[in-house]
Amino acid sequence: MTIIDGKLTAQQLRAEIAAEVAEMVAAGKAAPHLVAILVGNDGASQTYVANKEKMCGECGFRSTVLRLPAETTEEELLARVEELNNDPEVDGFIVQLPLPKHIDEQRVIEAISPRKDVDGFTPINVGAMVLGLECFVPATPAGILELLKRYNVPTSGKKCAVIGRSNIVGRPMSILLSQKGWDATVTLCHSRTANLAEVVREADIVVAALGIPGFVKGDMVKEGATVIDVGITRVAADNARGWRVVGDVDYDEVAPKCEYITPVPGGVGPMTIISLMKNTLIAAKRRK
Repeated sequence: MTIIDGKLTAQQLRAEIAAEVAEMVAAGKAAPHLVAILVGNDGASQTYVANKEKMCGECGFRSTVLRLPAETTEEELLARVEELNNDPEVDGFIVQLPLPKHIDEQRVIEAISPRKDVDGFTPINVGAMVLGLECFVPATPAGILELLKRYNVPTSGKKCAVIGRSNIVGRPMSILLSQKGWDATVTLCHSRTANLAEVVREADIVVAALGIPGFVKGDMVKEGATVIDVGITRVAADNARGWRVVGDVDYDEVAPKCEYITPVPGGVGPMTIISLMKNTLIAAKRRK
C-alpha cells in the first residue's frame, strides 16, 4: 500500500513554480499577480484566503485581497469584478465562495473573464474542459490528476467511480478521467445511484467527494484499488482544539485494501491551493 503524499507533492510543485517565477522576474517580467475577493466575515473563507495569500508569497507571486463588507450588493460586487477583468496588472482572480445569500453566485461567476478565471468555474472554461480544449481546470480536479501522474497510478482502461456530482469536483473529475490520455471508464455516482456500494466495489479507482465523513467503508472497496479522498470535514475530538479533520473515507478500514490511497489531512487538500498557483502562472504566461 502506497500513501499518496499530497503535502510533499505540493512542496515539489511550489519549488518548481517559484523557480519559474524567479526566471521571469530575472528576465525583467512582472511576477504573476493573483487577486482574491472576500465578501463578508465567514471564518473558513478567511482562512482559505489567508492560505492562498501565504502560498502566493512562497511562489514569488504578487497577491492582493479585496475585503468587502457582507452588505455589499450584487451590483457593487459585479462592478469590482469588471474592474479586475480590465486591470492589466492582474493576471488572475478568484471570488471566494460562498457569497452572502443576497448575491447570485452563478451570476458573479459568469461575469469573470475566462482569461482570468483561475478557479476554472466560468461556463466558457467548463465548456472548453468538456471538449478537451485549452482551459483552466478547477483546482481540486487538477490537483488530483497531478497526484495520479506523479505517482504513476495507472488509469487507462480502469473502472473509476466518482462519488459526488458537484460542479467543483465530482462532475469535472468524471469528465477529465474519461478523456484521452487518462482513458478511464467512469461512473459518476450520487445520492440517487442505485446499489451505490456495488458500483463502488467494482471500481479500480474511487474518488470520494461527497462531504460525508467516513462514508466509504472497507466493504465498499475492492482489493488493490486506488482511493482518492477529497472530503474534509471537522468533527468533534478530545484534543486542545476540540475538533479534528476527517475525510469521506474510513481510512482505517479502507487503507489496508488499497494499492494507493490519499490521507486526510495531507492528501488532496494541499494540491488544491498549489493548483490554483499553477493556473495563475499559466494565466500570466498567456497574457505576457
